Amino acid sequence: MIEGKLVRLRTLRSDDAEHHLRWRNDPQVVRWAAAGDPCFGPVTAEAVGLGFDTMLRLVPRESAVFTVENLEDGRVIGMADYRDMDPYAGVATLGVTIGEREFRGRGHGRDALRLLVDHLFGAYPLSRLELDTWSGNERAVRAFTGFGFREEGRRRSAVMVEGERYDRVLFGMLREEWANGA
Repeated sequence: MIEGKLVRLRTLRSDDAEHHLRWRNDPQVVRWAAAGDPCFGPVTAEAVGLGFDTMLRLVPRESAVFTVENLEDGRVIGMADYRDMDPYAGVATLGVTIGEREFRGRGHGRDALRLLVDHLFGAYPLSRLELDTWSGNERAVRAFTGFGFREEGRRRSAVMVEGERYDRVLFGMLREEWANGA
């Protein structure tokens, strides 16, 4: 378990599937977390179950999914993950989703992001971390840049949300930026 000021990250358990099912069928979560990508949701319980079987067997040296709990009451409020870890290049991709609506915009996602970044740079010899979002997700853009991630590029008009085109915005943080307080 990794504890912060507002949240804790803990290992994924099979009973977390019910939360993932609810979030992936919540149109707001699908919109903000995945830019409305129909591959993210809506989904069936069977599909989430199959995905969970895979997530529960992930090898932490390559990828992992954590459950984000509200520190005050232990309530499950989201998920954080890293993937595509390349030990040779020293790079990993990460993401944070706060699935419970009443916890969005209150600092819980940023605290989860901080915990995940500290864990990855602290536990692995990585030189950089990467993440992305779509340009319409201004809350995520503010959280990423406010934490010290730098915008490194855009894939113009690469995302379609509700019939409108947006850019895919790419962010990165180097180990030395993290070590210097990003």
